[in-house]
Amino acid sequence: MHFLGGGITWLQPLRVSLSLGSGVGRVAAGSLAEPASRFGQLGKCRFSDAFLTCVSLSVRGLAPAALKLDLEQKLFGQHLATEVILKALTGFKNNKNPKKPLTLSLHGWAGTGKNFVSQIVAENLHPKGLKSNFVHLFVSTLHFPHEQKIKLYQEQLQKWIRGNVSACASSVFIFDEMDKLHPGIIDAIKPFLDYYEQVDGVSYCKAIFIFLSNAGGDLITKTALDFWRAGRKREDIQLKDLEPVLSVGVFNNKHSGLWRSGLIDRNLIDYFVPFLPLEYRHVKMCVRAEMRARGAAVDEDIVTRVAEEMTFFPKDEKIYSDKGCKTVQSRLDFH
Repeated sequence: MHFLGGGITWLQPLRVSLSLGSGVGRVAAGSLAEPASRFGQLGKCRFSDAFLTCVSLSVRGLAPAALKLDLEQKLFGQHLATEVILKALTGFKNNKNPKKPLTLSLHGWAGTGKNFVSQIVAENLHPKGLKSNFVHLFVSTLHFPHEQKIKLYQEQLQKWIRGNVSACASSVFIFDEMDKLHPGIIDAIKPFLDYYEQVDGVSYCKAIFIFLSNAGGDLITKTALDFWRAGRKREDIQLKDLEPVLSVGVFNNKHSGLWRSGLIDRNLIDYFVPFLPLEYRHVKMCVRAEMRARGAAVDEDIVTRVAEEMTFFPKDEKIYSDKGCKTVQSRLDFH
């Protein structure tokens, strides 16, 4: 999606409510819409009502209890993500003078809840969630598909972020499919994530950047399996067991979007958040949540049948769902 102005093609992120099946309850399918905060012919942002709305949201702040409830009731099997997201957001929003933007990198296999968490975060920060004018979603395969256009993408990305943060300091930027992003593109925003009070007259310190990636899923699964085979509880896994491994693994992974990135080298990512592979019991939780979201009574026979239709790995133990809860909605349609 692009906006033509002054002979320049401006990159626009999606304004979309995602349809997800990822260790979560139901998320309604939505539609694409034009961002309200866009560039004019001279690359300047339009303020007025949008600016006043942003100011009122900043004054309102975050309700930690509501965020905690959303994470605990809607996200299944992700004790680490729940803990880290809650602490990171609460601490950041309570800080009246942050020294840099909050930057989170969410990692794990598809269907484990990364996209859904980004939606929960968006909804707790801005009433309209992903449809808000101040929440911006970039999808690597849609917005940055051509390797030969990396330089152009970098320039467009800088202009888009600069313009929108100028319009609303507490803007949220979500980058999906980071593992499909051409190396080098994301480093264009490194100055915005660093410890600078201002960059060219704009402060980015109250913005939030969230990266979503499948990269590192194998490392997370290995750790989870090691705990399982040692007879230890899944809930015993701590962030310190995974975060160092994730940061190094993603930095050295050519297909992570963060390969040899200055964002990692300069320690600009505040938290690497691991999403664990989901077990059979978590899949059943997803099915129950989806049934309730549809206004249907929970039928445990159907819950069991849907869960048993999923495929699990490793081949011998069959512990983890290979698609997480990603196909729960579509499978439930057949029952």
